[in-house]
Order: sequence, then C-alpha cells, then structure tokens
Amino acid sequence: MTTFAVRLVFDRDDAARLEVRPKHREYLTSLAAAGRLRLAGPFADQKGAQLVYEVADRAELDAVLAADPYFDRPEPVATVEEIREWALLPL
Repeated sequence: MTTFAVRLVFDRDDAARLEVRPKHREYLTSLAAAGRLRLAGPFADQKGAQLVYEVADRAELDAVLAADPYFDRPEPVATVEEIREWALLPL
C-alpha cells in the first residue's frame, strides 16, 4: 500500500461546501472503515483540511478523490492544493 497526504483548500463557495459536507464526511467514514483513509480533518482556521489515504497507487487515489462528494460534481466545492506520497516511519 502507498500512503498519500492530500491538502485541501476551502477557496470556493462556503455555503455549497457546508451543504455537501455531511455526505463528504459519510464518504470519509466509509473509506476509514475500508482501511483506505488513515487520518482526516479540517485545519483550525477552517480554510482547508489534511487527509491521509492508504491506497494501492496514485490511480486508486485519483478514483477515491473523484468519488468524494466534494469533487463528484460539475463545480467542486474545494480545491486539492497538494498531493504528496508519504513515507511514514513505523513507530
């Protein structure tokens, strides 16, 4: 499995994002239950979020992100600012 850190920016219509957020969080819960999401949460200033996925490869990550309610619409409600493969240390 490959770990990816994904940083989102909430730089679009806040009302639209907040309307979609319950479905987004349900989706994240399902990913966590399936072992594909390790950590997730908004930054304290509510201007973005960090998510840590564990998936087979970048293609699977792209599919997971495309199915997220924040992005599975003609006009996404957030922006993916950065995606980085992460080599976590075994602690």
